[in-house]
Amino acid sequence: MTLTLPVAARRSGVDFVQLNNGLWRITRASGAVLGYVEQLSSGRFAAKRLASSGRAFLPVGEFRSFGDAVDCLRFG
Repeated sequence: MTLTLPVAARRSGVDFVQLNNGLWRITRASGAVLGYVEQLSSGRFAAKRLASSGRAFLPVGEFRSFGDAVDCLRFG
């Protein structure tokens, strides 16, 4: 299932790169990676950050909307 994000999901100052059907990399306009958003089978969205080791993801939270997950990474 491919998710097409509505224009309302766009956020100022961040870019989304879809890595696969349910995973996006969230970056600042400068290219700095803020984290990742994954669409879960429940329809919710999980915000994650890459651990400093670069070997694992650390969960930040689950959200009802893609935009809320992005905002968590953007402002967190």
